Amino acid sequence: MSIKNERIASNLVKEISYILQTEVKNQHIKFVTITDAKVANDLSVAKVYFTVLDSSKKEETLKALKEASGFIRHELRERVDIRQIPELTFVYDESIEYGMKIENILEDLKDKEA
Repeated sequence: MSIKNERIASNLVKEISYILQTEVKNQHIKFVTITDAKVANDLSVAKVYFTVLDSSKKEETLKALKEASGFIRHELRERVDIRQIPELTFVYDESIEYGMKIENILEDLKDKEA
């Protein structure tokens, strides 16, 4: 990814997080954390990675984010200075759960050695 795309992705993460916290009224989106964004080279599509506080609600949160994506893009048009706002695709970020799983395995191994 180019430096320009990385800068745009970083700006999208910041602005989408702000929009979700202050503008969106849907209760399913209350405890969403935007962790990363990947923007296509032509800026037509952006994958936005998110996590939720309660992982059992990730499906309904994903559905709520898809429903709110039009509103979020509209708000981004006013906040981000690029010619075309990319289509937003929301993806649940499993890296945090994966990291916690690895950490638990390492802790178990440490406990067995002691």
